Amino acid sequence: METTFQSINPVTQVLLRTYQPEDQTAIMEKVEKAAARFKTWRKVALEEGRVLFLKMADLLRKTQRENASLITEEMGKPIRQAWAEVEKCAWLCEYYAQNATTFLSPQVVKREDALNKVIYQALGVILEIMPWNFPFWQVFRCAVPAILAGNTVLLKHAPNVSTCALRIQEIFEQVGFEQGVFQCILAQVNQIPSIVAHEAVQGVALTGSLGAGKVVGALAGQNIKKCILELGGSDPIVILEDADLKKASKAAVQSKMYNSGQTCIAAKRFIVQKSIAKEFLSLVKAEIARLHIGDPMDLRTDLSAMARPDLVEQLQSQLEDSVKMGATTVLEGGRAGSSNYFEPVILSNLSKGMPAYDDELFGPLIAFFEVDSIQEAIHLANDSNFGLGASVWTSDSQKAEKLALEIETGNLAINQILRSDPRMPFGGIKQSGFGRELGREGILTFVNIKSIFQST
Repeated sequence: METTFQSINPVTQVLLRTYQPEDQTAIMEKVEKAAARFKTWRKVALEEGRVLFLKMADLLRKTQRENASLITEEMGKPIRQAWAEVEKCAWLCEYYAQNATTFLSPQVVKREDALNKVIYQALGVILEIMPWNFPFWQVFRCAVPAILAGNTVLLKHAPNVSTCALRIQEIFEQVGFEQGVFQCILAQVNQIPSIVAHEAVQGVALTGSLGAGKVVGALAGQNIKKCILELGGSDPIVILEDADLKKASKAAVQSKMYNSGQTCIAAKRFIVQKSIAKEFLSLVKAEIARLHIGDPMDLRTDLSAMARPDLVEQLQSQLEDSVKMGATTVLEGGRAGSSNYFEPVILSNLSKGMPAYDDELFGPLIAFFEVDSIQEAIHLANDSNFGLGASVWTSDSQKAEKLALEIETGNLAINQILRSDPRMPFGGIKQSGFGRELGREGILTFVNIKSIFQST
């Protein structure tokens, strides 16, 4: 078990900051503070929260460069992408501030002899366990709707982005949220069960690995706590022979290489009809060759270091094991020396049992497949334990509709890159998890949907 949390620059591998995890007493004090604040916050959340989140949107934009630089320094995201992450958080704050009242308004259900209502009430303290790859966005997309609904939130962030976690808490304090509405806890993994078990904690949100999801899902189940899990994916991008190949190849590479390939909804499996596979592969290679690989603080950089050495090692292992099992390398690359850089690789001739076929490839490693027909493309797209996202590329609307209906996934884009959007519910099926964030569904995730029956 870790004795300290370390913030390490992924590019230089220099230790930036060290944090001591909080002891059990300090953490339980924060849980109790969140529980006490919930009693008053739930009564004023909509009125006060809307004003405060609009202020937060302004603050995020005013401090965009500062916050983006912190993201880049701590986990290596190219700076242009870090700016975009902060702006997206501001947009999210505005969206929910403008729409929360409508989303949470009581619904009247008329009957012959009654005027019934459905109302939405906050649950209590929500524990959010968040990952490092989008250290601001993941936190905001869960916390903002939960807080506007009247809950209070405890954030247990990934240890390597502890500075980002503390900065987010500062932002909540700066705009005027009362103490206890949002708190960061520097908790170790072995402290999570006691937090989930606390009677005031009524919900748990996790974005993370499949292994973490199994543990947290089990804890929530054992304690009868509402739970939402987003556990990554192995998203297919299906390219049919009538697609705009230049547009599709550019989008495929952009999707896969964004955030140095460390994105849950990246296009990880390229599924291409054989008649255009050679041409498409050539276009993909050309797009990869145009990527600027370098210092994430450089505005020109498209692809930079991965966030931690263990992540690079895992990806390299998936690459080497797949090749040993018969996969063909059609674009050479891999880990660059002892650095955290991983040069893009494309593998083909893949089959079940290979890591590049079965596993999530969280980095610049592409699995390339050729198929004869649309039905084969659908079968291959669905031949995965994951079901988070997908995209399909075709100029035929009927084919697009068939693919959209038959591919097993929580999110799907047609002739565009799949991106999360505050206005649209987001989440997965199968081993990508369950539950939804964002959209109206997101603000209803941690509420009691109460039916009130009233005679006229």
